[in-house]
Amino acid sequence: MNRNLLTIVIGVVLIAIFALLLFVFQVRQSEVAVVTRFGRVDREQSAPGAYGRWPWPIENVYKLDQRIQNFEDKLTETLTADNNNLLTSVYVGWRITDAKTFFPKFAGGSVTVAERMLEDVVTQAKAAVVGKYRLDNFVNQNEKDLKFDEIETRIKELAQKQLQVNNCGISIEYLGLERLGLPESVTQAVFDRMTAERKLLADKIQYEGQAEAQKIRSTAERKAAEMISSANGEAFKIRGQGEAVAAEVLPVFQQNPELATFLLKTEALESSLKERSILIFDQRTPPFDLFNGAVGKPAK
Repeated sequence: MNRNLLTIVIGVVLIAIFALLLFVFQVRQSEVAVVTRFGRVDREQSAPGAYGRWPWPIENVYKLDQRIQNFEDKLTETLTADNNNLLTSVYVGWRITDAKTFFPKFAGGSVTVAERMLEDVVTQAKAAVVGKYRLDNFVNQNEKDLKFDEIETRIKELAQKQLQVNNCGISIEYLGLERLGLPESVTQAVFDRMTAERKLLADKIQYEGQAEAQKIRSTAERKAAEMISSANGEAFKIRGQGEAVAAEVLPVFQQNPELATFLLKTEALESSLKERSILIFDQRTPPFDLFNGAVGKPAK
């Protein structure tokens, strides 16, 4: 009796589990479910939880990943506005925004097919936008001339607009330039232009330096001329004062030359004996000849 009861309980549980598998499905946080009825899309469920359904073949449940998908397109060659070939590649982050539209559009919700179509759309948008900008908006030593943010925004807007027109149920969350390259045909031309720009900048700096040096040199020469002129004027003034004093004293010295000589020698000797000097001299050399009476007595 107990064994029969246990068998019945197990059978009921299995039937309940089987019924749940047939009539209930679960949606996780990262998923969106598309329910088809007789092969046609009937509804979608994006909120996490358990939902009821009719068993196959009446209804089928397809679960899609609604998280952001990432891919990078191929490096393609595009002509810029100034007729230069530029190789570009972008990275894209996209997600499913309308599962009921996305599911029938891409063969049962195939992410691979969707990315292939999205890559074509992004490549066309990229070519259209890049063709409106010059090469120096991509490659330039001056950051102010670079327009990466503007270019990325315009590519994203153009691609998103095309997806909306085609009713794909996809939204581009972010897009950015991944790689830039130059074909060999334009690499040398770019290097030559960069070299010319560097040389122009170097010549400008050198010219400014020479102009500043000439300015400093002219200022120094002017100040030196002013100092020399001032010194010559002061020397002329001192010389005039000395000549005036000499003119006053000369008549007295002319009356008694020996007295004048004696006074000059004593002044020279006094200057030599300042600050406790020790002298080694020749008594025959003026003014030291005063020590041996070489000078005659001054006149009365």
